Amino acid sequence: MTKARKSKPPASSANEHSTVRGKHKTEAAEDYCEAIADLIDETGEARVVGLTKRFGLSHVTVSRVVARLQREGLVRTAPYQPIELTPRGRRTAEDSRARHRAVLDFLLALGIDERTARLDAEGIEHHVSPATLKAFARFVARER
Repeated sequence: MTKARKSKPPASSANEHSTVRGKHKTEAAEDYCEAIADLIDETGEARVVGLTKRFGLSHVTVSRVVARLQREGLVRTAPYQPIELTPRGRRTAEDSRARHRAVLDFLLALGIDERTARLDAEGIEHHVSPATLKAFARFVARER
């Protein structure tokens, strides 16, 4: 009897790694824009203190990220003032929310428990392609 050969996974290309690195760079911006939108929707305003509680990070860390988001044109703020999303920041938040929801719905449709699905969706949402998201949505629609 002959042993079945295990196929080797294809070697990753430099382009694939570059794409993943690029997505890692946008993760924080997407998470922050989404959290800022959530805070605005929930309480009427977003402030650094609300983000520190949401992310479990220090005031200094959150302030640095907010300053970077402001330089990138995603938010507007001033000392002692609430954080506002620019139109570009609002689109980033809405896109991130939609991806998050699509991934979460897919994982739940697979039968993953809600806690695990929420944790996994938080990471997957940043790396999934539009084509994969559409496939997730088709799968979820069939399962309903």
